[in-house]
Amino acid sequence: MNWFYSLVLTAHILVALAIIGLVLMQHGKGADMGAAFGSGASGSLFGATGSANFLSRTTAVLAAVFFATSLTLAHVASNKVKVTGSVMQETVQSQSLPAGQETAQEGVDTGSKAKDIPK
Repeated sequence: MNWFYSLVLTAHILVALAIIGLVLMQHGKGADMGAAFGSGASGSLFGATGSANFLSRTTAVLAAVFFATSLTLAHVASNKVKVTGSVMQETVQSQSLPAGQETAQEGVDTGSKAKDIPK
């Protein structure tokens, strides 16, 4: 499941960067007035109106993919194994010694208050 999460997260980041690039490439509504008098319309790769349609459609498709990857990431994150307990209980469990070593170090005080925490 970890590889799937990494794959979706990578796709999510790449789609987000592509959306940013496409939005920056698009012309605003104010650019239409200059294009009406012939400035720059003939130099367009997709024609006078083709670039707006191509870029806007591509942006819409990438936005749908971004939405889908967002939902997938939320679903994967919500299905992770939930760990119960507190951080202090995990600390106490990780600091506990094996059965053979507890008797050898009973008289040694490490200064830790972790043994005083009720379980």
